[in-house]
Amino acid sequence: MSQSRREFMRRVSLASGAAYCPWLPALAAQALETQSPALTAGASASRHVILLWMTGGPSQTDTFDMKPGHEHGGEFKEISTVVPGLRFSEHLPGVAAMADHIAVVRSLTTKEGDHARGTYLVHTGQRPGGPLRYPAIGASVAKALSTTDSDLPHYVSVMPALQLNPDAFGPGFLGTGYAPAVVQRVGRPGDSNSATLAAEPSNNGGDPAESLVELGMQNLAPPSGLAMERIDRRSYFWNQIQASLSEQKSHPAAIAHDTIYRKAFQLANSRQIEAFDLTREPMTLREAYGRGAFGQGCLIARRLVEQGVRFVEVSLGSESIGWDTHVENFPTLRKLCGELDRGWSQLMRDLLDRGLLESTTILWIGEFGRTPKINENAGRDHFPGAWSCALAGGGIRGGQAYGATTADGTEVADSPVQIADVLATLCRAAGVDPAAENLTGQGRPVKISDGTPIDGLLS
Repeated sequence: MSQSRREFMRRVSLASGAAYCPWLPALAAQALETQSPALTAGASASRHVILLWMTGGPSQTDTFDMKPGHEHGGEFKEISTVVPGLRFSEHLPGVAAMADHIAVVRSLTTKEGDHARGTYLVHTGQRPGGPLRYPAIGASVAKALSTTDSDLPHYVSVMPALQLNPDAFGPGFLGTGYAPAVVQRVGRPGDSNSATLAAEPSNNGGDPAESLVELGMQNLAPPSGLAMERIDRRSYFWNQIQASLSEQKSHPAAIAHDTIYRKAFQLANSRQIEAFDLTREPMTLREAYGRGAFGQGCLIARRLVEQGVRFVEVSLGSESIGWDTHVENFPTLRKLCGELDRGWSQLMRDLLDRGLLESTTILWIGEFGRTPKINENAGRDHFPGAWSCALAGGGIRGGQAYGATTADGTEVADSPVQIADVLATLCRAAGVDPAAENLTGQGRPVKISDGTPIDGLLS
């Protein structure tokens, strides 16, 4: 076998492993649908969404709806932002410097105070329960915006807290074709079972004892120790089998199966897969995002947006208690806000510098807020009654706070907002009609969001 053919078959074998990734059926699903006209990756007409998910439920009282001077206010101080009169936590100085692009919603109110149920509600816009599994907003938006012009998946989730409620991140009745590609921690660069975002220790800023976190997608390489000759034979026989089934390929299942594998081959042989390789970024920029999984995840989000990926979710806090600060709220939030501030603000600056912020809508949110009252363990408990989220970037009228809570933070005092309204606003800002319907397996039409877009937040 010639070297060129061997190299081709090697790439095919890599893609064969990738075919087990849950997002690949989306490629087949796209082949079976009528899509909107193709858009060139990175073109000005392209729209994208980045969801910054705060696992555990962040405290609004210590971030974007502070209560200085009140007994509920806690030990953090407010600082001014670039927008007169708009003030954030002292531990979010980078975000404060970008506040003219951010709209804070301070009057969000829900009824789910359980992590699993709240995560499902915020991701889908629907309360859990009943036989129908609703799609995550990432799946719905990616489906609405996706075209066939990219080798990459259109919905990617970085470090999701799947242990809380896997259905909250999934495609629901849209089917596995719209499941997210999951990016997680991986081993050292060169591991055979992942396409890594290589990371090396550095002393150029930050904590010298902390190495850059390595992220990547699993199953993009053949099992270690598998001889090339066996890989060649497997690839050859697969093509033979597919050829023998050509007469049956008019069946949707056969078309989907064939499309999945061939698109996997295409991905493994595509330069777009380099979007997952952060070694191509300057070390100074990687450090600017922060060395943790969230900061590096924000950088990969920017790289994926550049390559035309429609929806990227990056989670902060999924590896530990996260924002679930029942005990010692303030020292935990100092660290979390530091990671958040560095990653989020650098992401927005990077998108702005590259002309991508106007076409990329950002949503910062968790599953609920936390009690304004500080408990006996110096913590804050679950509180869905009155809390905050923030929208930024494309389609959003930044530099404002929408709605308000009472002086003690325990109730919504002005312009109450439901989760469905937030998701409808996100859709509208991203150029998606929230009233667009998808059909369940039983033919029932379901809107992407049954909420009402908030006109005051839209540019």
